[in-house]
Amino acid sequence: MLREQDKPVGVFDSGLGGLTVVKELTKILPHENLVYLGDTARVPYGPRGVETIKRFSEENTRFLIGENVKAVVIACNTSSAVAADFLKSTFPKIPIFEVISSASNEASRGTRSIGVIGTYGTVGSHAYAKNISKNLSRTKVIEKACPLFVPFIEEGEIGSKALKLVAKGYLSELKKQKVGTLIMGCTHYPIIKNIISETMGKGVTLINPGKSVAKEVFDFLKKNNLLNRQKKKGTADFYVTDLTDRFTKVAEMFLGKKIKNDLKIARLTK
Repeated sequence: MLREQDKPVGVFDSGLGGLTVVKELTKILPHENLVYLGDTARVPYGPRGVETIKRFSEENTRFLIGENVKAVVIACNTSSAVAADFLKSTFPKIPIFEVISSASNEASRGTRSIGVIGTYGTVGSHAYAKNISKNLSRTKVIEKACPLFVPFIEEGEIGSKALKLVAKGYLSELKKQKVGTLIMGCTHYPIIKNIISETMGKGVTLINPGKSVAKEVFDFLKKNNLLNRQKKKGTADFYVTDLTDRFTKVAEMFLGKKIKNDLKIARLTK
């Protein structure tokens, strides 16, 4: 029987963007074993109803618990906004972390106006703005949906002139408002952080929610004596609910390494 500290950390996302969160977890927790679940059969979650998102998120969490994880990280911004509290009450015995509060807390350390970019679903939920207002009630939060970023990234067009023009259009208002901190509120966006940074200009701090939540998980595991003490690098198991060649290519782009034979099909149960 595995000791609690030897169990893996579970991560789920509506698709493959959450692999950028896995990348950050691997950096700060190199000796932890990880289990990732991408619900590629039902992506995207953004247009779904609240109860549907909760159900999908519950099924994902139940799958990871079945993999004997010691903690669950919600990498999906939509699930974080809609289902985090529901999951914590449904599964009270397992620590559950989500990207929105982690990034909001980090962004709140500044006092200048804060920008949030994300999908229509994430921006429409105002989840980041609500979290930031808990710490900084008078800080101005400017939100902007950037829906075209995801298809550009997934098609590998991460350095194209067209993407730079789209970024200039999306971010012009945030730049005009002199945003000092910008939250990249979609797990895809760190892939194009250089373009976002270049467009926003010098002096703007970019917040990567994946990095924020990875630090929170590290602090929790250390405080509770749950860090894996193995000397070798941790392993990673990757599950998806639907598998195509395109998913494999996108996954490899997010992780920055070949995983052609590592993606497994997950069977979810209610």
